[in-house]
Amino acid sequence: MSSEFLYYVLVILAAVLGFLILKKVTSCMIKTLVALVCAAVLAAIYFIYLRQ
Repeated sequence: MSSEFLYYVLVILAAVLGFLILKKVTSCMIKTLVALVCAAVLAAIYFIYLRQ
């Protein structure tokens, strides 16, 4: 019985840690994606409007 309880505790702990790690990685990826989109928009504005 104690072995099963320890197994469930470890599974819950692994799920929580996995969620937190996924949240951190996703946050970093979203910030990178937003920065790339901003850089692309600025480059497009430069090449379309300012470079004549």
